[in-house]
Amino acid sequence: MTTTSAFTLSVRPDNVAVVVIDVPNEKMNTLKAEFATDVRAILKQIRDNKALRGVVFISAKPDNFIAGADINMIARCQTAKEAEELARQGQQLMAEIHALPIPVIAAINGPCLGGGLELALACHRRICTNDAKTVLGLPEVQLGLLPGSGGTQRLPRLIGVSTALEMILTGKQLRPRQALKVGLVDDVVPPSILLDAAVGLVSQGRPASRHLSVRERILAGPLGRTFLFRMVAKKTEQKTQGNYPAASRILSVIETGLAQGRSSGYDAEARAFGQLAMTPQSQALRHLFFTSTDIKKDPGSVVEPGPLNSVGVLGGGLMGGGIAFVTASKGGLPVRIKDINAKGINHALKYSWEQLDKKVRRRYLKPAERDSQMAKISGSLDYRGFAHRDLVIEAVFEDLALKQKMVTEVEANCAAHTIFASNTSSLPIGDIAAKAARPEKVIGLHFFSPVEKMPLVEVIPHVGTDEQTIATTVKLAKKQGKTPIVVADKAGFYVNRILAPYINEAMRLLSEGQRIETIDQALVKFGFPVGPIQLLDEVGIDTGTKIIPVLEAAYGERFSAPASVVNAILNDDRKGRKNERGFYLYPAKGRKSKKQPDPSIYRLIGVSDGTPLPPQQIAERCVMLMLNEAARCFDEQVIRSARDGDIGAVFGIGFPPFLGGPFHYMDALGVSEVVATLQRLQVQYGERFAPCEPLLRMAEQGVTFWPTIETERVS
Repeated sequence: MTTTSAFTLSVRPDNVAVVVIDVPNEKMNTLKAEFATDVRAILKQIRDNKALRGVVFISAKPDNFIAGADINMIARCQTAKEAEELARQGQQLMAEIHALPIPVIAAINGPCLGGGLELALACHRRICTNDAKTVLGLPEVQLGLLPGSGGTQRLPRLIGVSTALEMILTGKQLRPRQALKVGLVDDVVPPSILLDAAVGLVSQGRPASRHLSVRERILAGPLGRTFLFRMVAKKTEQKTQGNYPAASRILSVIETGLAQGRSSGYDAEARAFGQLAMTPQSQALRHLFFTSTDIKKDPGSVVEPGPLNSVGVLGGGLMGGGIAFVTASKGGLPVRIKDINAKGINHALKYSWEQLDKKVRRRYLKPAERDSQMAKISGSLDYRGFAHRDLVIEAVFEDLALKQKMVTEVEANCAAHTIFASNTSSLPIGDIAAKAARPEKVIGLHFFSPVEKMPLVEVIPHVGTDEQTIATTVKLAKKQGKTPIVVADKAGFYVNRILAPYINEAMRLLSEGQRIETIDQALVKFGFPVGPIQLLDEVGIDTGTKIIPVLEAAYGERFSAPASVVNAILNDDRKGRKNERGFYLYPAKGRKSKKQPDPSIYRLIGVSDGTPLPPQQIAERCVMLMLNEAARCFDEQVIRSARDGDIGAVFGIGFPPFLGGPFHYMDALGVSEVVATLQRLQVQYGERFAPCEPLLRMAEQGVTFWPTIETERVS
């Protein structure tokens, strides 16, 4: 037996070599450049042992194969040439594995991603378990990169170019049965027999070239390839708006390999990897990866959390139903819903059933798993079943007196340690706790709609909230599959506070005669998933505008919206998608068509077409106000750090990920440049653009929000 830092070689009595992967002191296996020497030594031993029948690569970790390459290797590269060399080293190592003269099998349990899948692709056969944690994918595009150890060349030849393009361009991860169906793995087995089944594959020898479907063979030919790549390039451009250079490089590298051969493909892959690693987009996306990883480890408080065995939810509406669903399905906790009528409870239960049943139909869940998760959710018209709930989440109307009444009722019907968490988007938590007998157990827990999709929650302690309440609430949010940020109890908290000026400016542009679609397309081109006006339609015009007077009362005129537009829309009973009357038209059910603005809006608000502004000017006006407000939040300690501010904006409102969040973006632009832009806009459009004092101070002192823009690791 030979032991290395992460790889162990042993030979079974049946002359099958087993290479066990186990990176010391790490929960997940990741590939590091320094492992190459050890792996080569093992490969030499395998080549020298002429008695060996085959090799199996398997992980000693109970729940992962290889989660990818260590991203810190890329962070340490100073030039494109260094990153390119890193890719070439990876390619060479994979080529040596593939060149072994005996069958090489990858035995996969748990995540097999990025460099892990590239290692598996270098093997001659792959077998994986049917474990729920087993997924296979090449997610490098999400870091602004492409697979750099041969993945762009091996995957299309194994599973066909169209399927490979979908996986590599989107970072899509395949579950075991999907991987088997497309030919990525040769078999799927229970975890208990993985090694034995992998050894069994050795006797089948090295496979002949995989027989692709007629369609895939046509698409791999010159004519089919030209058509496919042209079509995919067009779709990719529409989706990325040209903001993600990795996508176009992936296309060109794969096409090069198919048209000019593997050698040219590997060469193009390494060069593209090196160049992409140095782009600001990749640096921003890697920054987000590190920050989101770091935030997951943050307990939110210095004390241990309290008990968290069961949860209550007040209100069975859209938010209450969504909160109950993620608590039971993701968190695995029993949930009791209280509503004032049976209709609300039935709505919440139906919502959870539909979400879970959809997963069964898509084979994410087995029917028994669906039934088990549904059994965790119950409902009641009173407080029966609430006596021992550790935390109760209130999701009723935005009415202060009603929420205070809920606090009193929970204190009367629940245990002394029970936490009351309010899902409010605008009311101060301190006001909600004002009449509480145990104000230290009252906290805000602000979810975003739709609850099951939006990854962020804001945890909002008021000045009297105790540390254990914060720690327990953060723990619950993580169990629900959310990314929590702890924010101060100030009007608008963080996300809505930076979002409001952005939306208000879009309303001003509309009042100046800019077209709805022009405004939205400008911000989508900038990098947001939807434009500000469509966003208002989606969240509900009544809901989205309710916070404006609260913010205006707290912070003054810079938060005022053009009243003529907002009032005209609301007075016409336009709430957006929820009542299918908003800024956009909602076609009859079953009809699919591109979303079109409602032309009657312009007459309703009394504006005619103005001189069209360039998209860059529209985006600049909206985004600069958001950045200015984010800087104020940072200075006032509404957020605890630039890390929380970047994650909150990206995960909460879809701030363009390739810009890394508002604080990373301001550092990249230069705070002085941000100030200069705001001052120019101030002269053009008024005092709301005046750069805030913290930005002026930072520009003068030459400081940044992050210690240095190059800092990749957040710890």
